[in-house]
Amino acid sequence: MSAHAHADSGHGAGHNPFEQHIHPPPTSFFYKYIWSTDHKVIAKQFMWAGLVFLLFGGLLAMMIRWQWAFPGTKVPVLGIFLRRSGGIVTPANYQSIFTMHGLIMIFFAITPLLIGMFGNFCIPLMIGARDMAFPFLNALSFWTFVVSLVLIVTSFFVQLGTAGAGWTTYAPLSTNVGTPGLGQTLVVAAIFVTGAASIMGGINYITTVIRLRAPGMGWFKMPGTVWGLWLTSILNVLFIPVLGAAAILLILDRTAGTQFFIAGAAGVQGGGDPLLYQHLFWIFGHPEVYILILPAWGILVDLVSFFSRKPAYFYKGSVYAMIAVTVLSAIVYGHHMFVTGMNPMLGKTFMLFTLIISVPAEVLFLNWLHTIWKGSIRLTTPMLFALGTIFVFGLGGLTGIFLGTVSTDLYLHDTMFVVGHFHLTMAAAAFLAIFGGIYFWFPKMFGRMMDEKLGKIHFWGSVVFITLVFCGQMLAGYSGQQRRLYDPFQYTYIKHLRSLNWWTSMFAFMLLGFQVPFILNFFKSLIAGETATQNPWQVGTLEWTHASSPPVHHNFDVIPTVYRGPHEYAHPDAQRLLGKDWIGQAEELPSEPHGAAAGGGAADAVAGPVRE
Repeated sequence: MSAHAHADSGHGAGHNPFEQHIHPPPTSFFYKYIWSTDHKVIAKQFMWAGLVFLLFGGLLAMMIRWQWAFPGTKVPVLGIFLRRSGGIVTPANYQSIFTMHGLIMIFFAITPLLIGMFGNFCIPLMIGARDMAFPFLNALSFWTFVVSLVLIVTSFFVQLGTAGAGWTTYAPLSTNVGTPGLGQTLVVAAIFVTGAASIMGGINYITTVIRLRAPGMGWFKMPGTVWGLWLTSILNVLFIPVLGAAAILLILDRTAGTQFFIAGAAGVQGGGDPLLYQHLFWIFGHPEVYILILPAWGILVDLVSFFSRKPAYFYKGSVYAMIAVTVLSAIVYGHHMFVTGMNPMLGKTFMLFTLIISVPAEVLFLNWLHTIWKGSIRLTTPMLFALGTIFVFGLGGLTGIFLGTVSTDLYLHDTMFVVGHFHLTMAAAAFLAIFGGIYFWFPKMFGRMMDEKLGKIHFWGSVVFITLVFCGQMLAGYSGQQRRLYDPFQYTYIKHLRSLNWWTSMFAFMLLGFQVPFILNFFKSLIAGETATQNPWQVGTLEWTHASSPPVHHNFDVIPTVYRGPHEYAHPDAQRLLGKDWIGQAEELPSEPHGAAAGGGAADAVAGPVRE
């Protein structure tokens, strides 16, 4: 068995640490489902954790929207979680609710779903590998992440409650001066621990893509999904340590009496500045925007091509655009700090790069539209969610231009306009892309199809109401409503926005209601869904053409040799020679000599670590 694995792994004999043997599957429950080193099981573990905390974070958002629709009144149903205050959102617990909504959604819902689930499940299968480069580290990354979840949950039950300094945890509000109690410390520790888990995963993803691609899988034969996840991993490994440093210094300020972020400390003890925290946070925080959206972009590159039945328009341009965004994301963070009094020349520099970074994003957007144009479109549920993602991301991207310009940001900064903007770009786009990916890869994960009718109900309810909610927030912000206000209508100049906030809250409650069809669909399909064929979507990437549904423990009996890119649709010879409109990445046309298929030459078909 191992000799066979050695023969088709495409690597040198006896000394390669990344040699892909076929290992027998575990037999005990513990090693099969708990401490599993199988990337597919770990993907499902991240999925369950992410979906639970997505629901948790969403319910916290409903409490915020209730408070803005009906200030100071008892919250129905969810009021059970506010027993200390009689079921009413108070100024104190409001601070905690909006703080933990943001933190949970970003670090403990979107991150495990978009990066943990899709990264673990898709990367090895889509590049033709049997597992991750470091399976043990992969398992360790998930269980390290679980430690952070335990810290988050524990923070709700300690004296004075959980964190309340905003999701950015700005100092000095996040120090003992502004937020006393153990809860804030536990949450900062959770951020540090989940960052450590993300770094472990990032190292694994980067190494796996570099070292374990199938023979012939050149860089520009990788699916867009793999590109998005790989570039995200690079940003994680580079910039999460900066956030980790900020978290450690903040914990020391809270527990050891240091004054790294205490205002005035510089004049007393020679150190300490709250703005230092903002620099450290946003050096990570703005790449984080792209950390969360790059996987969604990669998924869009693939789904739009798959269901338009056309090659991805200017595929290399899309890849280079994502690379450009990855590089530029490191030098635009200062636009979050235009109102901190930074040097005007520095502000203009950050503004320039912020406007420049919109150019490669626009290239991606236009490439998606070109791919759709005159395509033989199949409006499946995954395709609908892909189109919805393009729509909300377009809205968010256009509104971001006003915030990247110093003169307009001075007025819009810290208003609900900012909230609506980043929810469209980060939350709505990531949210819809996650569901598009789940509907698409569910048959491969579980061997069953999801119900299309329920999926389309879920889509239309989600895309309509998520757009109305966040556009309503932007309209309120443009009208002058500040963010983070417990009761905005105490201010005379905002009172006229009460009806707008009421309608926005109603749209939010409807958005929550339209997640019920997904929950029903998910569990119904898991238990009694239609049995999936190996390739129900008729696409050419390796996970669909060379792995069963669901895949066996070692993914591939024989590692495939790749001859072409991932988007070979409407190929002029496919219908004539194969009787279908697509060609698999490892499929040869009958008329082609071995190793010389379309899109690749003999050099691309050579096995081994040397690739294009």
